[in-house]
Amino acid sequence: MTAETVADTASDTAPGAAEVPSIPEQFRTAFRGHPAGVVVVTVPGAGRPAGFTATSVASLSLDPALLSFGISGTASSWPHLRDSATAVVHFLAAEHEHLARRFATSGIDRFAAPTRFSTLPGAEPVLDDVSNWLLVDIEARVPAGDHRLVIGRVTRAHVGVRQRPLLYHDGRYHTL
Repeated sequence: MTAETVADTASDTAPGAAEVPSIPEQFRTAFRGHPAGVVVVTVPGAGRPAGFTATSVASLSLDPALLSFGISGTASSWPHLRDSATAVVHFLAAEHEHLARRFATSGIDRFAAPTRFSTLPGAEPVLDDVSNWLLVDIEARVPAGDHRLVIGRVTRAHVGVRQRPLLYHDGRYHTL
């Protein structure tokens, strides 16, 4: 490890020295510069569907078709996802920023009007305005720091028209 590396990762400072940003601050700053696709994950929920906005979705395997995404252990949707066998991952397009914002808002009924959705035979909610989505069987929920890494096996894919993706970068929504 070089002196530069030590200086880059140090979180303690000597009295009178300039404060070095903490690892969590540096981590957050690094990822703010990394654009990510935006999805909404929905689950049947107990009596009422649940869902949330995520930027952590990733393709994991082609054969079998697996994906992963993260959710905070303190998120209001976590108990519903924890108890669900399935989920729907909706890939948001540029015109879906309103859905991204709605499903990222705490303390509201995200499925109340104006949100429009239908349900699959297993009661999984599918957002009506989103043409690209994947139904997954949840295979694993792995504790990872203050989050859970969820791994899902794709059992159904619905791919509509190709659209400009919604991206999240530097604390704001963007598109290509």
